[in-house]
Amino acid sequence: MHQPDRHENNTGCGGVCDDSQILTLATTPRGFGRLLMVLVALSGPSTAEEKPAAPSPPAPIVATDVKRHVEWLADPARRGRSGEAARQSANYLRDHFQRLKLKPLFGDSYFQPLPGRKDKSGKPLTAGRNVGAMLPGQKSDEIVILSAHYDHLGVRKNAVYPGADDNASGVALMLEIARQLAARKTPPARSVAFVGFDLEERLLWGSRWFAANPPWPLEHVRLFITADMVGRSLGNLPLPTVFCLGSEHAPVLRTVLDRVGTPRGLEVARLGIDLVGTRSDYGPFRDRKVPFLFFSTGEHPDYHSTRDTPEKVDYPKLTRISNLVLAVLVEVVEGRADPAWTDAVQSGLDEPRALHRITSLLLEEERQKGLTDLQKLLISTTRNKCRQILDAGKITPSDRKWLVRASGLLLFSVF
Repeated sequence: MHQPDRHENNTGCGGVCDDSQILTLATTPRGFGRLLMVLVALSGPSTAEEKPAAPSPPAPIVATDVKRHVEWLADPARRGRSGEAARQSANYLRDHFQRLKLKPLFGDSYFQPLPGRKDKSGKPLTAGRNVGAMLPGQKSDEIVILSAHYDHLGVRKNAVYPGADDNASGVALMLEIARQLAARKTPPARSVAFVGFDLEERLLWGSRWFAANPPWPLEHVRLFITADMVGRSLGNLPLPTVFCLGSEHAPVLRTVLDRVGTPRGLEVARLGIDLVGTRSDYGPFRDRKVPFLFFSTGEHPDYHSTRDTPEKVDYPKLTRISNLVLAVLVEVVEGRADPAWTDAVQSGLDEPRALHRITSLLLEEERQKGLTDLQKLLISTTRNKCRQILDAGKITPSDRKWLVRASGLLLFSVF
């Protein structure tokens, strides 16, 4: 056996140390580092076969990831992302998809033209463009769609409507989730389509056209997800809440939401879509009975105004919501859940719980909100009814009809 020479290493004790030398080495910072070298040298080479480390999953989405998209899309130079000014933003989405090496969704193009009015010759003019890309999965006939509308209100009376929350926030969520999934080394079980809808602000024209003219039969779509206004809070109330609608028509999605959990600092309120009506691009898919989820933090006083600017977006909250949607998406994409449409609405106590919290906060801030006596009466009546339902521990069909009417009145008269 070879005996190491005193000059074969530089441990500070010639490769052989007695107890006193070890003690001396351990009591000084520099010596402690040398001591570690001695121990490694003495341990000798490992005889066990080393296994390669398992690939680590992509890092979670962080605030700086989503913030850069919101700031670019809501910059005054984008001119409110409407009409011809929307082309810049459409190209921004396409360029992002290309950098991720995602495939064009519409044949060999990332764009789906949206027909508008006809010219003098009767030829329809292009009113806008949907932007789409595909991450192919092992099953090409099973597809999950993640979407967000990228258009806004443009320029009105020389004032730019930036639309930071509406809906640069949703686009940022979609783009960062696309980046996360594209970075994975193995293809997903199901294919994933990423779609930026145009002309949502014009009666959902982009999503209506897409649903009527899809790149594949809609029967192949296992789940449609859209995010619209996910960077603020309903009525500027101190709510750490994102509203999730649609799971009432696909019960397995409730199980998925429970299974993935909620990021720290975020609350999820599951509501039935009939409490708010058709307010975003889920409408055409719901009408065709495609399972869907709609994520939103709700309207606020800066909604559809020039004040919806990037510095008002709650980026930590937007980040938490992005990671939540990513987790839900992965569950379905990897085939761990198979959503199926059901006509019957299956609701729980999430609805009265959310309405009770909202109405309680409204009454706490009545002075700042400047509520009228009639508004306060509606709010307090709704809160009391929700309290009764929660105390009973169940919601009856008549209770729910009451909540649907009350929710509509609140949205119309308060928010």
